[in-house]
Amino acid sequence: MWCSKENLPSPKTILSVAASVAASAVVLKSVANDLVPDAVQSFFSTHLKKLSSQLTIVVDEFDGLTPNQMFEAANLYLGTKLSSSTQRIKVNKPEKEKQLQVNIDRNQDLVDIFNGVKFKWVLVTEKPPAASNKTRDQGSQSEVRHFEISFHKKHRDMVLSSYLPYVLKKHREIKEERKVVKLHTIDYSGTDYWGSINLDHPASFDTMAMEPEMKKTLIEDLDRFRERKEYYKRVGKAWKRGYFLYGPPGTGKSSLVAAMANYLKFDIFDLDLKEVQCNSDLRRLLIGTKSRSILVIEDIDCSVELQNRDSDQNESKTVEDDKVSLSGLLNFIDGLWSSCGEERIIVFTTNHKDRLDQALLRPGRMDLHLHMAYCTFSGFKTLAYNYLQIKEHPLFADVEELLNHKEATPAEIAGELMKSDDVQLSLQGLIKFLQSK
Repeated sequence: MWCSKENLPSPKTILSVAASVAASAVVLKSVANDLVPDAVQSFFSTHLKKLSSQLTIVVDEFDGLTPNQMFEAANLYLGTKLSSSTQRIKVNKPEKEKQLQVNIDRNQDLVDIFNGVKFKWVLVTEKPPAASNKTRDQGSQSEVRHFEISFHKKHRDMVLSSYLPYVLKKHREIKEERKVVKLHTIDYSGTDYWGSINLDHPASFDTMAMEPEMKKTLIEDLDRFRERKEYYKRVGKAWKRGYFLYGPPGTGKSSLVAAMANYLKFDIFDLDLKEVQCNSDLRRLLIGTKSRSILVIEDIDCSVELQNRDSDQNESKTVEDDKVSLSGLLNFIDGLWSSCGEERIIVFTTNHKDRLDQALLRPGRMDLHLHMAYCTFSGFKTLAYNYLQIKEHPLFADVEELLNHKEATPAEIAGELMKSDDVQLSLQGLIKFLQSK
């Protein structure tokens, strides 16, 4: 409805009302200054400004049904930042792990400082929204969790480009440090065809009775492989490496695999080809292996009767899929399926190198061949230190002379050294054993 000019207040009235409002504001401000203490006024002023300058980043535990890697990284990282002032912590002991896992508990504040900037973390838990019938059928979580990170908004770009990547990096380092190496064996009852136990094998390169030069070559090769992710990507090759260990029984082939796993902290996947029913199973097993792992096929010369490549080509697809073929194994080693995962090592072992098809051993499949020979004097000295805690002894000269023309495996030498805790008796027993050979 339009107002007529006669109904509008006069300018004098408007000025009078404005003056009255301004005077009231001045009076209220004066009263507030008199009644509210300066400390309280300062507190509210400071915190209101602070709140207006704060930015909060939310890190959900899941993105739909997919776990959020950032949440997992933060959870592990913050567990290492707990202080004595933290009032509540959460402790978990996984069934197959040796160490306790300590994490921040829900609704607890934790302050972290990075490059002089203070970050306040809070783990927030909420009840999930009412689930639909479909969600209930699939199973739902009892609570929904997320982290809230609060900081001054001027550091936003630094948080996204430096701080959160730093948390991810520390997460990888902590996991690597705490990792328990596992041994996986074929288990068709599992969803990925693999079952696992902790690998408690104590083998290390320090305890291996190998020639020093061979040991040095292998360690340098492993280190170089581990550091060449960008190199493999640049040349367009799968990030994998093949090692072929051959030699008489008892020369330490299996122990060397354990030493490699302990050195790299890679899980071992023990692939017994006798347990694999067909090429399709072979592919499923490959998909079920993890990155940063060692895939081992021991005694490959007698693991399975592999068909040769010519017969593979003459058989129908149905017949080929009824058994593990050489073609299937070769594709498994360096075909398209070998790219399922990265930073993986493949190890073949055999007592009879001459029985193998040379197609299995060419470079690119088995990159480094290591002959695990009979025990040398250098290897004996390693074993003597391991079992008897000695580096020199007058009887060493007799042992060296015998090993120059007697063949004995490291396993045989170790067996003799274990027969007595008395150094003299143990070495005399070893000398008699060597003389009898």
